[in-house]
Amino acid sequence: MYCIKVDMPQEICEIDDELKAIYHSKDTVCIWVFKTRDDRNKFMDETAGMLKSERENHYEKKYLT
Repeated sequence: MYCIKVDMPQEICEIDDELKAIYHSKDTVCIWVFKTRDDRNKFMDETAGMLKSERENHYEKKYLT
């Protein structure tokens, strides 16, 4: 396990972990937040293998309504 100490905003900590999807690269951490656990799981299945920009576009088109 790897842990990186950060000053995480409290509003992110208060969101149920089952509603968050986390992506990271060598210089970025992205946290996508969903209305339901099913939406989060569906997003993970739909975006498997996508690049960060593709995931961002998919999230904006399908989950930000």
